[in-house]
Amino acid sequence: MFTSPQLTRFETEAGFIAALDQSGGSTPGALARYGIDESAYASEDEMFDLVHAMRTRVITDPAFSSDRILGTILFQGTVDREIEGKGVADYVWSVKGVLPFLKIDKGLEEERRGVRMMKDIPSLEATLAAAKAKGVFGTKERSVIRAADAEGIGEIAVQQFALGRRVLEAGLMPILEPEIDIRIPDKEEAEYLLEAELRAHLDDLGDAKVALKLTLPTRPGLYDDVVAHPNVARVVALSGGYTRDEANALLARNHGMIASFSRALLEGLRVEQTDDEFHSMLDVSIESIFQASKT
Repeated sequence: MFTSPQLTRFETEAGFIAALDQSGGSTPGALARYGIDESAYASEDEMFDLVHAMRTRVITDPAFSSDRILGTILFQGTVDREIEGKGVADYVWSVKGVLPFLKIDKGLEEERRGVRMMKDIPSLEATLAAAKAKGVFGTKERSVIRAADAEGIGEIAVQQFALGRRVLEAGLMPILEPEIDIRIPDKEEAEYLLEAELRAHLDDLGDAKVALKLTLPTRPGLYDDVVAHPNVARVVALSGGYTRDEANALLARNHGMIASFSRALLEGLRVEQTDDEFHSMLDVSIESIFQASKT
């Protein structure tokens, strides 16, 4: 299924996962925080050219290395492009020693029973086969929980694990991401419901392993049993709208979880920065997230 060095690295080595998978809907915001507003591009193609340049600047920076970064999650449009003459997935693994993951979800359904399920993913098996051929190690698939509704959370878990099985059959490592919105008033109750669903579905995996990407819990250590479950390769945490300092502080209280931050990772990076300024800011960000992931 996986090459031994990749699987061993993913399961055992220190580091965190850099989430660089902003898609069409989130790209304008990511560019704006980087200092590029919507007046700088006239089409979607130009927008994706600009965000690819931003991602290339991050990935090629000396701070972005396997010493502290375990993997990176990439958007389909990024995987289809190149860095320094190599496919991006090939580049991050062969040059940087970082495991490449592909975001495969295609957006969310409208909210129902307090959750937003993933939309259908057309031609999934073809997408997975093409990703594997390009050197992708795993996938990431996101849905969102917006209320502590037991039925809705149960449906989220069923959908996530069903998709995870299809990813495993394609020879890739799935990162299941049933995100809980950090702004909801019953966040902690939703977390308890989700934790119970995760354990139940993990028990049905046989000898297969999946990874999980979870919202940082209100009660530290809530996911300890999930982290220790024999069918879990890794549990990673999303920043979910927290600032980098907030996310790092919460992560450090949850042993066994590592970061998979996006906005918190890129916080403070600006297009007008010199290469030295950009490197310094990225290095500080990576080091702080790395240390929180080690705690």
